[in-house]
Amino acid sequence: MASLLSERQKEELHRSILDYLHSQNFGEAFNALQSECGIQYTPDPKAKYNGLLEKKWTSVIRLQKKIMDLENRNALLTEELNTSPGKRAASQADWVPRAPPRHVLTGHRGVVNRVTFHPVFSLVVSASEDSTVKVWDWETGEFERTLKGHTRAVHDVDFDPKGDLLVSCSSDLTIKLWDVQNEYKNIKTLVGHDHVVSTARFMPSGDLIVSASRDTSIRVWDVALGHCLKTYSGHSQWVRSVLPSDDGRLLTARIWDAQTGEVKMDFLGHENVVEVAIFAPIAAYPHIRELAGLSTTDRNKAPGLFVATGGRDKLIKLWDATSGQVLRNLAGHTNWVRALVFHPTGKFLLSAADDYSIRVWDLKTGRCTKVVDAAHSHFVGTMTWGRALVSGAKAPADGTAKSADDDVEKKINVLATGSVDLTVKIWTP
Repeated sequence: MASLLSERQKEELHRSILDYLHSQNFGEAFNALQSECGIQYTPDPKAKYNGLLEKKWTSVIRLQKKIMDLENRNALLTEELNTSPGKRAASQADWVPRAPPRHVLTGHRGVVNRVTFHPVFSLVVSASEDSTVKVWDWETGEFERTLKGHTRAVHDVDFDPKGDLLVSCSSDLTIKLWDVQNEYKNIKTLVGHDHVVSTARFMPSGDLIVSASRDTSIRVWDVALGHCLKTYSGHSQWVRSVLPSDDGRLLTARIWDAQTGEVKMDFLGHENVVEVAIFAPIAAYPHIRELAGLSTTDRNKAPGLFVATGGRDKLIKLWDATSGQVLRNLAGHTNWVRALVFHPTGKFLLSAADDYSIRVWDLKTGRCTKVVDAAHSHFVGTMTWGRALVSGAKAPADGTAKSADDDVEKKINVLATGSVDLTVKIWTP
């Protein structure tokens, strides 16, 4: 076998070993090695070989330790890189939540009614029955601040599209605006509803707010002036939720024309109270059409074509918002369905319910493909997907999905849920 050492290196090694053997009084081994190597070695305390083997050996050990430390550091940095928001969104497009959650945020002293993400920063805001709004850093799980101003339960919170303003609404009959850029100062209080205000959301333009109330009305407010511009009446009972379509033309639970207040469509099919209604994103249209057996050649990409609802009858329903037809029933929850959110890819619908679980539904087949049991220790009443986008080229204006090879902004993979157990949970890859 060919040696890896040169003749000079061999001689240095042999002499170093001979010096070591002599220093340890291994006389027989010393004489045998001299004989085998054909070297006559006279130990000299001043020679370079004196103690050389021990020095080399300890140097190797120190180098090995440094290498191990560097490898561990490299592994930690790689893991940190892989768990950054941008990396998560880019590499795990089809991610869905699984136990355990990344963070469990505790601090509220009442039921958590709503959670919402900041559209730019790693912040999540929660609204609670304890009459407060709390701000958290969802990346670190650290508490940031508490917003006090409401005198009764806070039911909803929402950021404007730029993240400069936060709106909240409450059982105290008010809607409050908070200036995010100015230490979350309460800059306006909107008054007009005659009963509990259950929902307050910014319209996509950011200059209007739409609210719903137990007084059975829906109101549209001017953000700059703080005035109520329109009141829509038509519901006979408590309006629990109202959400605008992506272009701001339509509102749901019923389908309302946001400009005229005309009722475009009623969804009649649930056997009990409807707890949640959301518009499907354009990315989900091909999957919903395939599921419902509709024409897959239909290229209509107008916002607000399909709606998902969940109710106290434990069912999720997918609707054609134009005809009012039920396209599919999704059954599986064993208690009231309280929250729905479409996956950013449009492939899945996520639901949360009073059976303590989160379910993931494949929109191509209508089947439940994943269940996170005991997601909370009590009813799960709210759920939302992160709004922030990964840096890159902007998505198309019409909302159409591009291939994985295209450089398109993608939503960060982070989900937040809130519960009667008083906690907010953050779910990430």
